[in-house]
Amino acid sequence: MSFNLDNIIRENVKGLRPYSSARDEYVSDGSKMVFLDANENPFENGVNRYPDPQQRSLKMVLAKAKRVEVPNLLLGNGSDEVLDLLFRAFCEPQKDNIITLPPTYGMYKVLAGVNAVENREVVLTDDFEPNIPEIGKRIDAQTKMVFICSPNNPTGNSFKTSGIEELLGNFSGLVVIDEAYIDFSPGDSWASKIDQYPNLVVTQTLSKAYGLAGIRLGICIASSEIISVLNKIKPPYNVNELTQERALKRLSDADTITEEISNILAEKDRLVATLNAVPFVAKVYPSDANFVLAKVDDANNRYQQLLSKGVVVRNRTNQVLCKNTLRFTVGTKIENKKLIDTLQQLDTQSR
Repeated sequence: MSFNLDNIIRENVKGLRPYSSARDEYVSDGSKMVFLDANENPFENGVNRYPDPQQRSLKMVLAKAKRVEVPNLLLGNGSDEVLDLLFRAFCEPQKDNIITLPPTYGMYKVLAGVNAVENREVVLTDDFEPNIPEIGKRIDAQTKMVFICSPNNPTGNSFKTSGIEELLGNFSGLVVIDEAYIDFSPGDSWASKIDQYPNLVVTQTLSKAYGLAGIRLGICIASSEIISVLNKIKPPYNVNELTQERALKRLSDADTITEEISNILAEKDRLVATLNAVPFVAKVYPSDANFVLAKVDDANNRYQQLLSKGVVVRNRTNQVLCKNTLRFTVGTKIENKKLIDTLQQLDTQSR
């Protein structure tokens, strides 16, 4: 099935002219200038000027790190803003629909509701893989996007390449692959295939492996044509100056990021080994992320017991396919020792 981007852009967006800010109309070349164009406070304090609306310096660094070109990047106030922009650019309220694959990241459903777009849920198979035949049955002429979280939250597994490729090749809408946890995975990013699949959109974040959850920086990687559509509707200064500066500083220290990822993966192995030895843990699911999902005898009870000992985990028992499961984020060595010691104490007490 052929993909035509023009067929899925909202009509009001097609003719939209993006707001042109002062910093869009004049881009500094580094020369000493007197800026009297943006009604800013002239007294320098580091943040009295508007930030670069296109985050040019940051995008150059990220493009190199992600092995893409700058026109293939759009940055947002967290991945949630990027996802919301996709809804507002391509989904007509009260008319179009999207498909999500629970159990999955909950914001897809929330954003569908906020944008008055029908959310059609196709539950994963029992082994936590997309049900490609069922997805095909649920797609119709008004289906604009399919959201795939891989590695998936909360299950932790990466989805098989073959199923996603089949979907990309046969769907005339956008396939949005959320790769929030890709830096912990041994697999390759789908960003390397945006030239191969014009309907592929990849979202990533600096919140997880890069340790920058507090600055809110999300990344969209797609064809330059899709990025151009999103640039039409994004707020002019959606990524603030402090965020851009902090991201550039962190990205300049690649060795520390690599070391932290290695430590997290090593600690995950230690946590998995402990969980597998705890009798009230029935199953530990494979994970390509910085967390582990485990099935226990009574998730509600075990969650409260851990909480009473000062350890906060995530109870996922109310999500489909996740009955009696807890999600454990991998912490520091000291934090993981606290968790492991607590699990072993609970095991002893339950005997």
